[in-house]
Amino acid sequence: MTPMLRFGEWTFATSRPAPSGRHGAPLGLVIEGLHEPALDAHLGARMGARTPAPADYLHEILLGDEHREAFFDLVDLEGLVVCKGVPCAHPTYRFVRGRSSRGRLSQGEYYHHDGCSGPTKPRVVEIRFPHQLVERHIATAVAPFPETVVAMLRELPEALHEKADLARWRARIDAGEPLARDEWDTLQGLIVRTVRRAYSAEDARLYFRGVDARAGAYVERWAWGESRFIANNNALRTMQHRRAYLDAASDGRSNGNLVKRWPAEEL
Repeated sequence: MTPMLRFGEWTFATSRPAPSGRHGAPLGLVIEGLHEPALDAHLGARMGARTPAPADYLHEILLGDEHREAFFDLVDLEGLVVCKGVPCAHPTYRFVRGRSSRGRLSQGEYYHHDGCSGPTKPRVVEIRFPHQLVERHIATAVAPFPETVVAMLRELPEALHEKADLARWRARIDAGEPLARDEWDTLQGLIVRTVRRAYSAEDARLYFRGVDARAGAYVERWAWGESRFIANNNALRTMQHRRAYLDAASDGRSNGNLVKRWPAEEL
């Protein structure tokens, strides 16, 4: 049975992503679209005319004034909410910048929060694949933080733990010692520098595919008209994301463009 989600008078059909990674637990919630059950003709006549369902349910319902905060609360709770089949264009979207090459990873290929360079990180990041002629074969991996950092640490070979002064961090994590947020950031930066020095670009991409699996990341191919809302900065379930090459041959093919925005701050 398809679970339902309700905002005001509107009901949405939802699903859970298939379990991924080594933990076998699904991550996030997928909104498949508006659910409009058929009404009995006589009952419909007695109830009066029903509000027509909007094609752009994202802006007209979920991000409308009445339901916006409740929707952002849902993103905070789930960590990831995927909205399927939305034919929308909005002036607040901007193109995702940054390109990758065979010789070097872009910054976006490492797990990160948006807004890392600023004093305040945005609450929610929306990344969208608009309708266009070209498909997208490069995914956007989304995984919980600080589990991303733990997965990055454990996916490294033992030899690099000693060489990069990571053994003491691993000992603290193995002992269950809590780390402060700035310590997780420090450890992640140390691991990133280690990966950049130790691996070629393709070896680093292979390493991160192992990290995705270990962290149980959501790594699905994009569909046209799909938006992914990522909890980027909250007290419930913070996530990180990265540009994820799914295979080694990705660089030579045409690739559809993504757009993004920080809707809690921009709308």
